[in-house]
Amino acid sequence: MTTRAAGHAPLPLRVGLIGFGSIGSKLGQAIVDGEAGRCELAAVLVRRPEKLGADAPARLGCPVTNDAADFLATAMDLVVEVAGHEALKAYAEDVLRQNKDLLLISVGAFADRQFQERVERAAHDYGRRVYLATGAIAGLDAIAAAAVGGLDSVTHSVRKPPRGLLPPDEAAAVERSGEPRELYRGPAREAAIRFPENVNVAAAISLAGLGLDETTVRVVADPTVVRNTHEIEARGAFGELRVLLQNVPSENPKTGRLTAMSMIKALRNLTAPVVIGI
Repeated sequence: MTTRAAGHAPLPLRVGLIGFGSIGSKLGQAIVDGEAGRCELAAVLVRRPEKLGADAPARLGCPVTNDAADFLATAMDLVVEVAGHEALKAYAEDVLRQNKDLLLISVGAFADRQFQERVERAAHDYGRRVYLATGAIAGLDAIAAAAVGGLDSVTHSVRKPPRGLLPPDEAAAVERSGEPRELYRGPAREAAIRFPENVNVAAAISLAGLGLDETTVRVVADPTVVRNTHEIEARGAFGELRVLLQNVPSENPKTGRLTAMSMIKALRNLTAPVVIGI
């Protein structure tokens, strides 16, 4: 069966999910419920299918497997990664080689320059598209637009409750102190390597603007906040920009609820006749 390109595919769009945790389960259910645009769930790839329950295939209306070859052999137009850096690195190139487009949330994996180059090369060679999701952040479109005219500086400060950034013992110590602790200040590339599950949004901002080596990131474990807080400051030929976003954490304290919402919106955009923001 011929695979259809996501940008021009007859609808509904056939979607495969890699990962079914906090984000993936919400996205998968949204597809099943018809809330993620004109999409249908084609297959789900997870490490342990039994964790989804014996009724998962019937409930989701598609195969649930831990066999990557079986997953990739499924007729799909688009594969959505919501499983983390390790999974993205394991499957991204194979997805593209199988003539499927890729929508990913683990943007921080591109801190590995060689991996980014391989993905870009595979997308080019096989005529596919790779979509980097907005995730739990605002202002990405403005940063990308400002980069056209020239950016002078971009700083992204991440503040999260200690348990969203540190092991339990260290988090408890920071909580007892009552004082914020700066864990990192420096280039976004190194931040993505040190905090792979916490700074995907910083990586997205960096790639939209000055790049991973020229964007400054601050990571702060802050016992005075209850929400995952992102502050972006940018200066350039356009003027100045400041964005403050306070995300309610999901069941996974490292991830804001807005992340799953952004993935649902991305699928709506890919299947909508009129798209707001491009």
